[in-house]
Amino acid sequence: MLLSRVADSLYWISRYLERAEHTARLIDVRLDLGLDRRRDSDGWSFERLFAAARVPSAADGSSTPGELIDSLVFDVSNRDSVLACVTAARENARQVREEISSDMWEELNALFLRLKQARTDGTWSARPHYISRLAIEGVHLFQGVTDATMGHGEGWQYLQAGRFLERADVTSALVDLHFNAIHTDSGSILPANHIEWVGLLRSCSALEAYCRCYTADLRPERIAEFLLLNSEFPRSVRFAAARVEAALRTIAHLTGRSVGGRAERLAGRLHASLDYGQVDEILSDDPHAYLEGISGHCRQIHSAIAQSYVMYPIETALPA
Repeated sequence: MLLSRVADSLYWISRYLERAEHTARLIDVRLDLGLDRRRDSDGWSFERLFAAARVPSAADGSSTPGELIDSLVFDVSNRDSVLACVTAARENARQVREEISSDMWEELNALFLRLKQARTDGTWSARPHYISRLAIEGVHLFQGVTDATMGHGEGWQYLQAGRFLERADVTSALVDLHFNAIHTDSGSILPANHIEWVGLLRSCSALEAYCRCYTADLRPERIAEFLLLNSEFPRSVRFAAARVEAALRTIAHLTGRSVGGRAERLAGRLHASLDYGQVDEILSDDPHAYLEGISGHCRQIHSAIAQSYVMYPIETALPA
């Protein structure tokens, strides 16, 4: 059984890195969509990007890609910036060096140092895409090395729980932001241009997978169904919920403590609701309330994990 501080650090390593990758991908997509377009055209203004990253925009707004990178990637005073998240993940990894592989530490430390060097050099302003791709590829490398070099025991399960809980949360929030902006009071979806739907799918690395499933016919109800209810796509909310439930069930089994049951039950409830969800009912009723409910459910699971495995009374861990 892992110490609670070790479990907490492993859990947060994955949450921070998933958050960093999500923000970096949002930036990468926004910069692509902004090519040859005015700043506020096509529904992809910088304000929407800040809202998608769940950080307050600057008072005067960011008007250039360089200012955007500086604010969302390198500003360590913003706890959700890419560098702040990578720094926090690295600090957690440093505290549990004995539980992770050397390759994992080297990849995470290398990502941290590359981002710091890029900020110091200042050369990124001429190639902002390089910075976002650097972060995305660095997180992918860490995840691949983790799966290949770390034993898939209790510690690995905490990494999975953190990774997929964060993914379910940010994906539902991104879908909510997009659909809430175009959903009418009558329950219908306002027409949107092709660029908006492509941007949403690319922000979830889902464009090619969507096209293989539904062809290139981009329809809002199909996009919502794919990102929320698809059971095979690794960035859908349903897939993430299933992985969270599986990780928590394994942790409860490995620790042999019944206190883990609440977190597992909450994850199972979220997974079941998505298993039996119908996209037409979601969109015709109140999609904002539904997606807010998913985010709220993720917060409850997070709290249950903390109460069950991190801040639990010592008496519950003692043998009967």
